[in-house]
Amino acid sequence: MVSPARTARTLGRLVYWLLCLLLVLALVATAAAVVTIRRSFPEQQGTLALSGLHGGVRVLRDRYGVPQVYAGDAHDLFFAQGFVQAQDRFWEMDFRRHLAAGRLAELFGAGQVETDTYLRTMGWHRIAEQELRLLAPSTMDHLAAYAAGVNAYLRAHRGSALSLEYAVLSLQNPHYRAARWTPADSVSWLKVMAWQLRGNDDAERMRALLAARLPSARVAELFPPYDDRAAPPIVSGGKVVHGRFVPTDRTPPARGDRVSPDTRSALRHAGARASLTHADRALDAVGAVAGQGGDGIGSNAWDVAGTRTATGKPILANDPHLGPAMPSIWYQMGLHCTRVGTACPFDVAGFTFSGLPGVIIGHNARIAWGLTNLGPDVADLYLEKVHGDRYLYRGRWLPLSVRNETVRVAGGKPVPISVRATRHGPLLSDASADLRLVGGKYAVAMRWTALTPGRTADALFALDAAGGFTAFRAAARLFEVPAQNLVYADVDGHIGYQAPGRIPVRSGYDGDWPAVGWTGRDEWTGYVPFDALPYSFDPKDGYVVTANQAAVGRSYPYHLTDDWDYGYRSRRIASLITSSPGPITVARTHRMQLDTSNDAARTLLPYLRRLHPPAGTERAWRLLARWDGTMPADSAAAAYFNSVWAHVLARAFDDDVPPGVRPDGGSRWFAVMGKLLTQPGSTWWDDSTTTHVRETRDTVLTEAMGDAYDELSRRLGADPARWRWGDLHTLTVQNQSFGTSGVAPIEWLFNRGPLRLGGGLSVVDATGWYVGQGYEVRWVPSMRMIVDLADLDRSRWVNLTGASGHAFDPHYFDQARIWEAGTTAMRWN
Repeated sequence: MVSPARTARTLGRLVYWLLCLLLVLALVATAAAVVTIRRSFPEQQGTLALSGLHGGVRVLRDRYGVPQVYAGDAHDLFFAQGFVQAQDRFWEMDFRRHLAAGRLAELFGAGQVETDTYLRTMGWHRIAEQELRLLAPSTMDHLAAYAAGVNAYLRAHRGSALSLEYAVLSLQNPHYRAARWTPADSVSWLKVMAWQLRGNDDAERMRALLAARLPSARVAELFPPYDDRAAPPIVSGGKVVHGRFVPTDRTPPARGDRVSPDTRSALRHAGARASLTHADRALDAVGAVAGQGGDGIGSNAWDVAGTRTATGKPILANDPHLGPAMPSIWYQMGLHCTRVGTACPFDVAGFTFSGLPGVIIGHNARIAWGLTNLGPDVADLYLEKVHGDRYLYRGRWLPLSVRNETVRVAGGKPVPISVRATRHGPLLSDASADLRLVGGKYAVAMRWTALTPGRTADALFALDAAGGFTAFRAAARLFEVPAQNLVYADVDGHIGYQAPGRIPVRSGYDGDWPAVGWTGRDEWTGYVPFDALPYSFDPKDGYVVTANQAAVGRSYPYHLTDDWDYGYRSRRIASLITSSPGPITVARTHRMQLDTSNDAARTLLPYLRRLHPPAGTERAWRLLARWDGTMPADSAAAAYFNSVWAHVLARAFDDDVPPGVRPDGGSRWFAVMGKLLTQPGSTWWDDSTTTHVRETRDTVLTEAMGDAYDELSRRLGADPARWRWGDLHTLTVQNQSFGTSGVAPIEWLFNRGPLRLGGGLSVVDATGWYVGQGYEVRWVPSMRMIVDLADLDRSRWVNLTGASGHAFDPHYFDQARIWEAGTTAMRWN
């Protein structure tokens, strides 16, 4: 008989060795994981021998991994840029080109076929290929050199040696191999950026969908006219004389509602409204992968002349507001010809996009520039009458143009698709298979300037090499899509501004509502001439502020758009400049970028403070009684106010406004609410779903304070003094491809956060969120840059995440905590 003691010893040894085996397996798995993760980290030390270079190239990286490239000629400069960006960010580059081309199903399988169909309808990569034939020979040389550098990296790396994402992808798509890089792959990303910054078609759709439920007068109340006096335009006014822009201060009265009778009539038909709804879904689906625009997404950029600075030279600041991504949408870099001259004119540093040669925003040895979204109306939705494969135009049934394509699917059969178009553009409503099969009478086409080939790629290299305002404007002339505000400063002390872009001139309508395609009356007749676009040089006030407000006063003869940002950020920035207690410095400029003063709070607070708070909410109400209207992350009052703001908007509008077009809380709603608060008996305050009582302004405000108290008590605890805005207003930076996979371990690999943030809607520190969809941050200052033209080495920058696209690389997320704290920006070199 085996003794119990011996049995216990045997079991003990078995458990011991089993634990040892598990430990060994865990160590092996960990080692394999570490090897897999680290094998794609780029070689950043020593010397590499690469075929294809004309001479030696130096790449120096700072402590944040940001590269500065030095080369003897332009070919080697852009070859090295392609190689280095592929080292750091190739998965991002590969994903971006698949997105732009509508080829996501090649990576991720059948689940992306519908998305690819939407993207193929837009045809971005196809347009990029056409653009290559229009570009200057030097631009084509730079694009080809860049592609050669990327491909030199690809020759020596594949699969998980390129990036960890390929190891994850291989679990689903083991046969995928990255294709060679092409110049069209680079140019196509400009189309995706143009999509994010395209203008007012969101507002166009909202007006049309609201018109189905509300009288036009009530719709107009939700789109108040821009107030030039409250938020001065970038250029106060202007007229065009002999084809050239001339500033003027004359301000005529605002225009009236210009929706055409044809559009009004069409919107009465259920079929037209159904087509618009399906087009709306298609645009939302594209936005889900390509980036979604919205009220509040824009940017800040300003510069101040030497008369206002401590050094006597200009300071230029820029912080573009875009959707957050992991890694950051921007890639920091310097490109330096070792001998600057005609053959190699580049000595530039700043921010670019991975996959695209050159620098987008930054400075060279002579000038600095920044960008914000001009936001003109460059896209129109056209209601079309269709029958089978024909559409009606001026009394004739014309054949739809049809483009047949094939979507290749990882692990599945190819899917043939066809893209139909009228003379006005591709049919977005075709994305609805049901609508197309039923043979609906109406369809919706999209006309957009980005769907016509252009020369924006030429503009990037011309900006990088510009040495003064004349050359800067010559580069801007080529900057067609997306139309941007360009802010300028130089080492000689000049500041300036130029509005570039391909902006349509319309006949028969103004673009605020969907156009009618079948009459031939609603048409584009040309584009605003570049020489007629607004600009300024050394303005007398000594500063230029652009924050997506109106570009020019109402005396300007061309209609750019009616859907500007309403100017709360621009007004605040101008106030901070003009009220500065002393000369402006880089440090003061940085504090301005972090300003969180909220104009919506200043408008609403007086009404809240004079009301009796709901019973039990007095401690929360007292937070507002002594609040200064700023929104740092540690503010209890900001947390309460933003919740009140969300509930006020919901109570006022959700009963009358359909889902999809309800308030998102941004600058337009600041303006709407500013007027509505002066009308205590407005029908907007009354809840149309109740019949026993008529609600008023004070009823809604009081109930919203109670709603907010109940919500925050559940989420943050019963003591209002312990509430913090940053506990609600968080940012998790998600990988664009795998970050929303729904598989927690994969999301853990690639996503980072959460960060606790201050700022908010339509404030200078624009950490935006969508009312009704939680308080999480949806768009951010994607980078911050300050250029000191007195000493370029004193310039400052910070990126949202880091230089690397490799998860667990030291530079994957190393700038994020600096960005979050908002207390430090780093030198360029």
